[in-house]
Amino acid sequence: MDSAEKTGTSVVVRMTCAREMAALGNPLLPPCVRVPSEAGEAEVRCDDGSESIVAAAVTDFIRKHRCLPRTVGVEGGPQFEVTPAREGRLGGCVAMVTGSAQGFGKGIAEEMAAAGALIVVADLNAELGEAVAAELCEKHGEQAAVFCSANVTDSDSLNACVEAAVAAFGGLDILVANAGVLKAGGLDEMDEAAFDFVTSVNYKGYFLCTQAVVPVMKLQNRICADWFMDIVQVNSKSGLEGSRRNFAYAGGKFGGIGLTQSFALELVAHHIKVNSVCPGNFFEGPLWSDPEKGLFVQYLNAGKVPGATTVEEVREFYLSQVPMHRGCSPRDVTIAIFYLHEQQYETGQALPVTGGQVMLN
Repeated sequence: MDSAEKTGTSVVVRMTCAREMAALGNPLLPPCVRVPSEAGEAEVRCDDGSESIVAAAVTDFIRKHRCLPRTVGVEGGPQFEVTPAREGRLGGCVAMVTGSAQGFGKGIAEEMAAAGALIVVADLNAELGEAVAAELCEKHGEQAAVFCSANVTDSDSLNACVEAAVAAFGGLDILVANAGVLKAGGLDEMDEAAFDFVTSVNYKGYFLCTQAVVPVMKLQNRICADWFMDIVQVNSKSGLEGSRRNFAYAGGKFGGIGLTQSFALELVAHHIKVNSVCPGNFFEGPLWSDPEKGLFVQYLNAGKVPGATTVEEVREFYLSQVPMHRGCSPRDVTIAIFYLHEQQYETGQALPVTGGQVMLN
């Protein structure tokens, strides 16, 4: 059984378990399915790994015993361990959060793990990403999170990350496309390489992430038609209004909302909802506050705030534009993600989380 077949079988086991347990009157909560390091005698044995045979064997066991199987074995293939979903608001969900080794992404991953989700920490920074996954496991259980190296501009990297997610948990239910970069500058400063870099990560990266997760999500829908899944792009208030001397970032974010609406129309038939969250500024995070590369420093050097001569003056200028007079936090964004996940009658939307700074009209 090759890796692609193993991925498909994991999904079939997980979603068949979810469907059949729900048919018995239980909540629709897909379990965690993984290949253990040591395997004993399987409770459910399948002659091969084909979808129909695996689904039939798991279905027969659940209908007979009225409980989840502990293990499912495939002839000539691996044995899959089945464990019940974690409790919580996101219980039963596997969530991949890109760019979650630090900043907004880390905060979102922490909040989602606390709500019961199994977390895939997807990031280029292996040292920080592995540390975040270890922290989540220490706090929420040894199987609560895994790290996978992910370059959002490289489809092979993302496909491998999705495969790793399914190997760890048996499926993928929520993509939070959070990874992003920003380089400020006006027309007389921005060079082509910098523009391409920002656009590649923020715009193309969202497309590639979505393209990588959709096959697994479609398979999950085919097996369990009542299960809804979510793709949530962490966009920006700069995706709702222009941003002076910041056109590369704003342009990519405007384009991201166009992708969200288009993906939503394409995927709605598969119960995959696609939305964007448009946060205000996370002033406390490294994107803004890094003393060397943060936006406060960049904007001071670029002269984006007329008359400002210090980083603190730049900071106060931006705080004064928010009616609630504070920055947006990872928890603010995660609460919006919770809403979009729980609201089944919402797709193709761009939800502002800006403290009143940007209002829809």
